[in-house]
Amino acid sequence: MNLRQISYFLAAAEMESVSGAARELGISQSAITSALQALEAEMGASLFARHAKGIRLTHEGHQFLVHARRIISAVADARRAVGSRPDVMQGDLNLGVTRMVSGYYLAELLARFRRIFPKIDVHVVEDERTYLEHLLVNGELDVGLVLVSNLRDRQALESEILIRSPSRVWLPAGHPLLTRHVLSLAEMESEPMIMLSVDELSETTTAYWHQAGLRPSTVLTTASVEAVRSLVGLGVGLAILPDMAYRPWSLEGDKLEARELSNTIPTIDVGLVWRRGAPLRPTARQFLDMCREFTPADARKRPLGI
Repeated sequence: MNLRQISYFLAAAEMESVSGAARELGISQSAITSALQALEAEMGASLFARHAKGIRLTHEGHQFLVHARRIISAVADARRAVGSRPDVMQGDLNLGVTRMVSGYYLAELLARFRRIFPKIDVHVVEDERTYLEHLLVNGELDVGLVLVSNLRDRQALESEILIRSPSRVWLPAGHPLLTRHVLSLAEMESEPMIMLSVDELSETTTAYWHQAGLRPSTVLTTASVEAVRSLVGLGVGLAILPDMAYRPWSLEGDKLEARELSNTIPTIDVGLVWRRGAPLRPTARQFLDMCREFTPADARKRPLGI
């Protein structure tokens, strides 16, 4: 196993296509294919399932994806450590996050930042986006990590997208609609639906139902993604959630399957926010740079379909 193979694996996973990964990296498809075959042979498992439209990660592929990202991050950290002395940088960083981002995106970023900059004290505030915007405008927070697709005060705040996450339908194993690879909202109008209220997702979801001239049959609204996962897995209802929350390797993962939507629905965009026109403190600049380095550039341009 080598870094080139891991890089090719990550590109293929993000593009869900060997040809797409080859175009993104500027190399031949055969080079990508050979690297993936070598990885699968060494791992003793299939990392991708092949289908007519491209490739999709298997359960084992999802597990390897987590470690592959950590490996690439560790190499970047090593290069940074050799090129500078981040371990002597001191100060503090006031960071605001919303609940969805805190649960599904913050952990690895925060752990990495603390590993690279051990002498910087990080203070995290988890709250609603509207309150975090207020703190950012008032200068009480250096930077926010939020769903920038919901950002309101764009005149006072700068923002930068890190990942674009599309939404898909979560269904329990064995559900009749699983015979379809792509579903429409109209096909699900009579199905019991479970809504997630955290980070205004229930309002966002209800809005695109109404735009389609439909009304969902909502049986439950909860602030817990794990509750949605369990309820869908047990057959209580279906849910439409962003891919960033999809965890097929989780405890309930083997009870869930996801399908794409034919309706055009805006992506859920996770990104950085800071006060417009105000100079960023050195600690905040370092955090922004690390976030950009940590996030694959391709994930900022297209949906993250994992």
